[in-house]
Amino acid sequence: MGMHVAASMTRGDFLRGAVCTGLLASGSGCMTARSGLFGSVKGAPMHGFAAPRLGRIRLGIVGVGSRGFGVIGRVCCLPGVEIVALCDINPDKIAAAQALLSKKGRPAATEYLGTEAWRRLCDAEDVDVVYNTTPWSLHVPVQLAAMRGGKHVLTEVPSAFTVDECWELVETSERTARHCMQLENCCYGEIEMLTFNLAKLGMLGEIVHGEGAYIHDLRHMCESEYPGCEYWRFDENRAHGGNRYPTHGLVPLCLTMDINRGDRLDYLVSLDSSKANFGAYMDARLAVGNPRRGADMKMADMNSSLLKTAKGRSILVQHDVSSPRPYSRIQLVTGTKGAICDYPFRVVFEDGVGTGAHEWYDAARAGEIREKYRHPLWKTIGRLAERVGGHGGMDFIMDARWVYCLQQGLPLDMDVYDLAATSCLCELTEKSVEHRSRAYDIPDFTRGAWRANRPMDIVDIDLGKMGVDECEAGRAEGQLSV
Repeated sequence: MGMHVAASMTRGDFLRGAVCTGLLASGSGCMTARSGLFGSVKGAPMHGFAAPRLGRIRLGIVGVGSRGFGVIGRVCCLPGVEIVALCDINPDKIAAAQALLSKKGRPAATEYLGTEAWRRLCDAEDVDVVYNTTPWSLHVPVQLAAMRGGKHVLTEVPSAFTVDECWELVETSERTARHCMQLENCCYGEIEMLTFNLAKLGMLGEIVHGEGAYIHDLRHMCESEYPGCEYWRFDENRAHGGNRYPTHGLVPLCLTMDINRGDRLDYLVSLDSSKANFGAYMDARLAVGNPRRGADMKMADMNSSLLKTAKGRSILVQHDVSSPRPYSRIQLVTGTKGAICDYPFRVVFEDGVGTGAHEWYDAARAGEIREKYRHPLWKTIGRLAERVGGHGGMDFIMDARWVYCLQQGLPLDMDVYDLAATSCLCELTEKSVEHRSRAYDIPDFTRGAWRANRPMDIVDIDLGKMGVDECEAGRAEGQLSV
């Protein structure tokens, strides 16, 4: 593939005059490490960061569409969380959200209505945490405004789209000492957490390779978005190639492989397939004269990206939202003692070195392992999570976990460096595709601290400390599967 090249000239590189001579001419790049625009920052001060305890969490939700509405139903099951602010451009959505709060026996929240209203919410003195469920174009602006307004911020995926945006989020989180967490719900899926558990217990041996994906037929979104919404995701697929949605498949693998916690993502190469499915679907389904019919989609049917880690592990990440095939995140992890995979769930271990493992275990034996090594979080709160809902319960476990950590003064499970290392693939995979699958360096957002950062533990929740009553929690409303 030739020489690695830097993703782009970063904002900090330009301001510090650290641009390498002949960057454009040679095609090779500068070092991607930065010291920060607001004074020298060494290492990763937000890794392991624990904010003062928030026994009472005052939550503001920006965007109460499909995702934001589901948040209300879930967090209303968690004691100590008060939804104090709701923001959207659509008054009907805010009205529906207020009605749901009333149904849950919660007081009405302050309303922020308008295209720029999120700025006022992020500055509001009665908000501690901002939950960002906006369209992608607002992910970074809302996060920056929230942290600058003194709030912790949680954002849907991907949380950023360029290397420079990732650096700005890292630097702002460090400067403000506020959590900036990417809401990667798939990290809390049952099989993803089982995989993490098996890896931490040494059952898989030394981890060698992983595969993750977002394979989800979303062609129907060419026709319409949810009622009352402009279809922004169609425009994203029309404007961008590469992997525009890498985190569902990638972030769980990163936690299992201790990325940013003893290893790091080093470089990638990316390849797009041809583009046939979107066009065929629009020709068949959209009326003549529809402005989307015949749109030139930059998004390929399949993107495959290969990542190499500093310790030599390999990761395959795929993205396909237009092919007629069943949903899959793959979630394959292989090590020196065995392998585990999902869609469907399979597992196998080698009985002894060199004995081989040529067939997956049968359903009964795999089920026994699934039950015996179930992650403690799923043992503690799994049944409640399945009842409350949200992608099979993983959304509720994710919300319960960040609430628990903030209430107990613990570090969050994922930090701004995890956000940056994975979200930056949006830009880097697209650049690699545009340059004949050239290798691109993945910046070290920890600035070398990954070597000493502590790996994530096998975590749990104390429901007694949270005051959660499993009998009173009902199913949340508005849970979608996208």
